[in-house]
Amino acid sequence: MSNTLSPQTQQLLKHLPALCNMVRRLAVKAGDHTLPYFETVGEDGGTQSQTKADGSPFTIADTEAEAIILAGLRDIAADIPVVGEESVSAGSIPDLKGAEWFWLVDPIDGTKEFLRGPNGSGDYTVNIALIHNGVPALGVVYAPVMGQLYAGCGPGTAIRWRAENNADKAIAVRESPSSGFTVVASRNHGDSKRLESFLSEFKIAKVLHRASSLKICAIAEGKADLYPRHGLTSEWDTAAGHAVLLSAGGKIVDMNGAPLTYGHAGRKFINPEFVASSGFWPVAP
Repeated sequence: MSNTLSPQTQQLLKHLPALCNMVRRLAVKAGDHTLPYFETVGEDGGTQSQTKADGSPFTIADTEAEAIILAGLRDIAADIPVVGEESVSAGSIPDLKGAEWFWLVDPIDGTKEFLRGPNGSGDYTVNIALIHNGVPALGVVYAPVMGQLYAGCGPGTAIRWRAENNADKAIAVRESPSSGFTVVASRNHGDSKRLESFLSEFKIAKVLHRASSLKICAIAEGKADLYPRHGLTSEWDTAAGHAVLLSAGGKIVDMNGAPLTYGHAGRKFINPEFVASSGFWPVAP
């Protein structure tokens, strides 16, 4: 552990399941804060979106949810730096040089689905990930509309929680069925022609369309096998789901088969194109 971290933080990092529970509560608090905005999208006085410099939308709900998360992470471990999507957009980027640990936060992943309000799918999530030496060590993905949360902090720890019964269920990737792969594709992004070309050499049984980190979580809970992503994503889009998938026995690699890593400020926290899978890719088709 970095010598710059306090003894209290170093002790906390030795007990990731306990830390994960803290982060879970924080993700639910932030996510539930977004629900009134989601429910009033399109109404007078409802949620209005603006456009950031990169062309992506954001709302007041993004800003307020990130503020809740940043305050909560400061209370948990003020000496671990935080890279938040809205903070980075506003020009607030922590110096990660020498940082063994840092947080990656996306207060609303799937803003386009959020902006569809109750008439849409509700497939947006709150993503909070803890990165250790470039690798996701802990991740929480909370889908407020679904009342569903995914979390993981190491091999064998992946869970899905549902508000309806307030219960955790252990999840894990599945063996790829002989009937063919179930593929997850984005509702709003990606390159359909390149996806079709990529999948042409594989036996495909079904294609599911999801938004946000729920695509990665579908693999983690054994409902899908493969998610190829062609096109741009940011590190805060994938890190929390990546941690859950690693904990469930899967992986994410770039198109050359190298593991996806995090903390690349020099490329503005942009991911390379990647493939998330239950663990089998890359493999000769």
